[in-house]
Parts: sequence; C-alpha cells; structure tokens
Amino acid sequence: MNTTMKANNVELIGKLGMNPEVKATSTGKKVARFTLAHLAFSKKNNAADENKKPASVNWFNLVAWEDQADVAEQYLFKGRKVHVKGRLISRNWTDKSGQKRTTTEIVVNDIVMMDDPMAA
Repeated sequence: MNTTMKANNVELIGKLGMNPEVKATSTGKKVARFTLAHLAFSKKNNAADENKKPASVNWFNLVAWEDQADVAEQYLFKGRKVHVKGRLISRNWTDKSGQKRTTTEIVVNDIVMMDDPMAA
C-alpha cells in the first residue's frame, strides 16, 4: 500500500433523526445539515428481528453541500432510511458567549435512499 495515500472515507446506513435544515451561506452556497442514527445490534439481538431493541444507537452529524444539499432538501425527512458516503471532518469555533467549541461531522458526497418514502 502506498504510505503517502491518505484515506478518509465514511459509509453509514441509518435513519434520519431530523428533517434537513437547509440554508445558504453568505457566498450563496447551499448547505443542508441533518443527523443520522446508526443502530448497533448484539449478536444475540439480530437486526433482522424488528421487535428487538438495538444494543446501542450512534448519532452522526451530516453536512451536504450544493447538489447533495438539493437532494437532501427534496427527498430526505426524519425517519427516512439512507446510505451515505462521505468524509470525516472536525471544526473548531468560538460561540457567541466566547466558549471554544469543537464538532465532528461527515461531509456527504453521496446519498442513497433505501426505503419507500410512502412507507417511512
């Protein structure tokens, strides 16, 4: 493997925890922010059995820009099952009260809907 190659790829399947919040930046770029819940099941508690509860739920913050933000705005909603591909980033900023903040997000570059929107 080439040691100079750096990989930063994330793939997740889960359900949206909120409707995407879509805004335009000061430069006019469209951005959508939303969350995704990934359910983790234990071996005894198989995901195929819909009555079983997950062992844990992991929440991820997702950000989609431009074309992917258009997809999010048009087709995504809370509860929709999706497969997303993207890259992981961390951001730092100072909030209005002067507190330093950090967040980790997935910048989405591909969204695949995995359910029937009428059934969700």
